Amino acid sequence: MYELKTKENDASVIEFIEKVENLKKKEDAYKLLDIFTEATGYPAKMWGPSIIGFGSYHYKYASGHEGDAPLVGFSPRKAKISLYFATGDSRREELLEKFGKHTTGKACVYINKVADIDVEVLKELINQSIQFLQEMYPSK
Repeated sequence: MYELKTKENDASVIEFIEKVENLKKKEDAYKLLDIFTEATGYPAKMWGPSIIGFGSYHYKYASGHEGDAPLVGFSPRKAKISLYFATGDSRREELLEKFGKHTTGKACVYINKVADIDVEVLKELINQSIQFLQEMYPSK
């Protein structure tokens, strides 16, 4: 059976951020930690070796595949900072139009630095993502 690699664990978020080599990226990671913590009300937890996640939800797809994932999160990667928000909600696209300089992948939004984005729109994206996921996957 497929084993999900990205699981919540007890690794230290602060220790992880302290290992970020690029000083600017480390500063941005601490800014994002504050923003996500304030916006979500959830404590930061490590998910897998490199994702800082907030809250969690249990999903189950029609295929039968199921698991747990953070409601939102981020990871200060070497190239760019990855932001994790829910996909599938049209409000996400509207908010991203006002977000600032970014690129998108399948599920991630990538930024170079916090200074490139509108922090208020980031907070809206965080809240929209949580609301969308809690409606999609209500806890029992």
